[in-house]
Amino acid sequence: MSLISADLLATQLDDPAVRIVDTRWYLTDVEQGRREYDESHIPGALFMDVEADLSSAQPGPGRHPLPPWDEFTERLGASGIGAGHHVVAYDTTDGSIAARLWWMLRRLGHDRVSVLDGGWDAWQAAGLQTETDVRDYPATTYSAQILPGGMVDRDELRSTLGDVILLDARAPERYQGIIEPVDPIAGHIPTALNAFHGGNVTGDGTFKAPDELRARFAELGAGEGTTVVTYCGSGVTSCHNILAMHLAGLPEPLLYPGSWSDWSTASYPAAIGEEPGEVPGQ
Repeated sequence: MSLISADLLATQLDDPAVRIVDTRWYLTDVEQGRREYDESHIPGALFMDVEADLSSAQPGPGRHPLPPWDEFTERLGASGIGAGHHVVAYDTTDGSIAARLWWMLRRLGHDRVSVLDGGWDAWQAAGLQTETDVRDYPATTYSAQILPGGMVDRDELRSTLGDVILLDARAPERYQGIIEPVDPIAGHIPTALNAFHGGNVTGDGTFKAPDELRARFAELGAGEGTTVVTYCGSGVTSCHNILAMHLAGLPEPLLYPGSWSDWSTASYPAAIGEEPGEVPGQ
């Protein structure tokens, strides 16, 4: 199962086959998540940082390039996570950061991975146990079967603009180019539709029902028989749309890992405003 409730996870805290991972992270203060983890976290939870653990230390493409798979599996094993563990990832609320770890593990062929529905906020709202201690799990060797595909790079995407359904997971004001807090150019990739990841969840940060998600993506033209690519600022929250389409029973879209942070540094065409824009050169 790709989602787990706080109440169900609370019954599994003593299960040696479970590994809980705190992925709290914030765009404007990248150290805040670690500080919050140190202050309080779900019992037994490890911390994995978007910057240090879920991204490569080498530059590009984009602000959060994927780490080489062999390096990532070494990090997993050193943390005490093996291919047989049920990994539960959580962030503050809606799973938009935890989905990055969910997606990465699934690319390794790791199916036993879930996102905590409603995240840390749901755990606290339920009045469940927390701790400040950091568990030390014995290191192991993570054996992976890396799945092919699942991604496109900048040039592959550019060559298929107009032939794929391209979804931008960022907030509307960033998609439209009204604001841009971190990347050098404001706007969006031409032909992209705004599919803000926040539209996948209800007011309390839990995911909408599968039929609601399916209807949402159908309105965007992302359904059976279509090739869908999703991106965001740096390939993190775009994984939330992949998770949402998976929950909806739809084929999972391709990820553009470099996302806008990669596209916007390449002097490639950009669109602004509410409309998707035309295929460049047409």
